[in-house]
Amino acid sequence: MSIRAPRKGENYELSVDLNSEYREKRKDAIKRVIASMTVGKDVSGLFPDVLKNMQTDDLEQKKLVYLYLMNYAKTQPELVILAVNTFVKDSDDPNPLVRALAIRTMGVLRAEKIIDYLCDPLQKCLRDENPYVRKTAALCVAKLYDLKPELVIDNGFVEQLHEMIADSNPMVVANTVAALTDIHIAASSQPSTSSDDPALFLISASILTKLLIALNECSEWGRVAILNALARYVAKDDKESEHICERVVPQFQHVNGSVVLAAVKVIMIHMRGVRREDLIKQLVRKMAPPLVTLLSSPPEVQWVALRNINLLLQKRSDILSNEMRVFFCKYNDPLYVKVEKLDIMVRLAGENNVDALLSELKEYASEVDVDFVRKSIKAIGQTAVKIDAAAERCVHVLLELIDTRVSYVVQEAVVVMKDIFRKYPSTYEGIIPTLCANLDELDEPEAKASLIWIIGEYANKIDNADELLGIFVDTFTEESYPVQLQTLTAVVKLFLKKPDSSQGIVQRILNTATKDCDSPDVRDRAYIYWRLLSTDPGAAKAVVLAQRPPISIPRTTVAPALLEELLGEVSSLASVYHKPEETFVGRGRVGADSLQRKTDASDDRFSTQKALQTVAAGQQAENLLDFDDAPAVEGQPSGLAATEVLSHTPAAANLLAGTSSNPLDDLVSIFGAPATPAPPSAGPHDIFGGLGMNSTFSSGNAVSLGSPAVQSPSVAIAPPQQNQQPQDDLLGLF
Repeated sequence: MSIRAPRKGENYELSVDLNSEYREKRKDAIKRVIASMTVGKDVSGLFPDVLKNMQTDDLEQKKLVYLYLMNYAKTQPELVILAVNTFVKDSDDPNPLVRALAIRTMGVLRAEKIIDYLCDPLQKCLRDENPYVRKTAALCVAKLYDLKPELVIDNGFVEQLHEMIADSNPMVVANTVAALTDIHIAASSQPSTSSDDPALFLISASILTKLLIALNECSEWGRVAILNALARYVAKDDKESEHICERVVPQFQHVNGSVVLAAVKVIMIHMRGVRREDLIKQLVRKMAPPLVTLLSSPPEVQWVALRNINLLLQKRSDILSNEMRVFFCKYNDPLYVKVEKLDIMVRLAGENNVDALLSELKEYASEVDVDFVRKSIKAIGQTAVKIDAAAERCVHVLLELIDTRVSYVVQEAVVVMKDIFRKYPSTYEGIIPTLCANLDELDEPEAKASLIWIIGEYANKIDNADELLGIFVDTFTEESYPVQLQTLTAVVKLFLKKPDSSQGIVQRILNTATKDCDSPDVRDRAYIYWRLLSTDPGAAKAVVLAQRPPISIPRTTVAPALLEELLGEVSSLASVYHKPEETFVGRGRVGADSLQRKTDASDDRFSTQKALQTVAAGQQAENLLDFDDAPAVEGQPSGLAATEVLSHTPAAANLLAGTSSNPLDDLVSIFGAPATPAPPSAGPHDIFGGLGMNSTFSSGNAVSLGSPAVQSPSVAIAPPQQNQQPQDDLLGLF
């Protein structure tokens, strides 16, 4: 009986072939190793065998071996040192492709042990006669700076890069600018960097001239690097700003969207220094066609372009004022593209194009995508608020949509109508019956709350307002909190406008809101209304029926200072998110989480003092519903001054130093037991819980709100028991 020999693994077969005496067999084995590596198989054990095949005249085989080295250099750092001799030898190869390949691979390996061997070959390649080698070496300097900044500074690589900006080859200039920019960003992110640090890339007038010369001759990604550098340049006067703008404008015709957006960024930044109005109008006019062309890109690129266009329109709304139709949604646009187009269409809306916009939005409201339909109806409302002359046409369109009786269309239209009533009070009261007729269609909280607001606002003009609000009062405890809050306010408005006929409903809702509702917001609002109605009807009218300012559509969605910052980041993630980069990524090697930790640490002591101040103020506070606060004791420190006095106690010192083992007990020991206000007495038959007498409304008629059948809740906070723990006393403060 013969014993079967054990089967050899695939890696063993590859190892045998890698050591074969036949060149073609070795090359084929390397290809199979790379194929296995690409699909995720572990072939790191073949590192010594692959390394033997580095010294070859076959350029394809050399590239494959270098690719393998890049992938496994981190896992086999001891063996990488064996490849150094070949790298150094290849950096002196007669073939410029081999020289560039060697220097690029050495820069990518990121192994500490070969960094020192990289300096001499890099010095040679930066002065190489072939521009392809020089442009590769320029990027290698930036990679080396990321690994060991002091090595780059000591060897004078940064000074060499500055000299290479004057290179005769535009691609070398572009890569040099990209490398210097990366080094500048990494250096400026370090807090210890001084203004005269050699790693900082400060663009002078002579460098500016060289960059503008190279701009039209390098590749598309080289142009992006140069344009980003031009965006950082601070022009000395308006003539220089005009010169930069005139030289950059031809880049608008480039086929690459990234180049176009980078050129737009440079123009938007340097246009601030231009004084000639005719040149500004000319630049704005030339900016429109390339931005429109970007909308013919694939959806993802189109969305990025739309986000940047949205930002540009917030600064200069006249850029695309005549290009509304190019933003009309197509049937096959993804939802995220449609939403951005809707936003831009509302921004571009004016009296000259509002009819086309409304007819388009009306068509969108009949689509099958519910989210898109809702946003389209909301856009109609925004147009009505933005353009006074078009408000009536917008209202007619909304009424036509309500007539469709489609549930989600009707509900969104009701929400939009609330905003229109806010903007144009007492103008479109004739449509209120139509809205009230669709009461049964509403099942979403926002739509219900909007209709309740309309009923409460126009309660004196709706004959059956008490009946309509009574429907919501009956189901008060089952409704969502926003609907409860709106119902409570609307009923109080009704009572203030029609006190004779609505006494019963206001008693019911105040009783329900204070007894049966589990939302503290609703209860607090009910108590406040209760106190207002019982003590000062005039104050109640002034508060509840106050004249509200009309709403308007904000011209920008970001703050003006942030808008200027984001315009300097056009074509980056910051301009897509409409947020500064610090909010989603750290600077240099610092992550966003450590940036947050740094901010938290700097605010730590101040936060502790604020906490002490809050508790000190709470110690003097009484019932929140008692508006007749006693004056502060003369000479008693308050606010932050109180924390300075309190900090002399041992417990406060522990708190401020962060060494407290039990912060709650320390706080209690600092402030002691809180003062306990005497509870007011309430009569059992007073509907307002002893908070006041019967109220007198208009024309001098006394309106009795008392009802013997209703038990009144006491608003006063009960005094704490004598045997309460200090923690309970502290919680009683709040």
